[in-house]
Amino acid sequence: MSRLTGLSAHTLRYYEKVGMLEGVARNEQGYRAYSEADVAWVQFLVVLRELDIPIREMKRYSDLRSQGPATVHERRLMLEAHRSRVEAQMRKLSGNLEKIAGKIKYYKEMEEELVIKTNS
Repeated sequence: MSRLTGLSAHTLRYYEKVGMLEGVARNEQGYRAYSEADVAWVQFLVVLRELDIPIREMKRYSDLRSQGPATVHERRLMLEAHRSRVEAQMRKLSGNLEKIAGKIKYYKEMEEELVIKTNS
């Protein structure tokens, strides 16, 4: 599972401990035997983390998921709200990148002027 998801065994055990990864089967030797559904769920948790969703919100989402289809609407609203936050962050980052690009262009022009003055 660690190899498939990029998460450490410690993180996977933590997700189990707090209830975000429930019902993981064990084989005869007592090792965890993750199902394809477990892998898909953990990969989704990774996506949530990469989008900077706090653990407490991931836990809330996971709890709602455990309650079944009756919570689909609330889960969708959670994801839509976070998507809006991420989109706002992306717009802000894009604006900041444009400012940096402008500053880089300004410095390149300054460097070119210095080269011309030095060679004159």
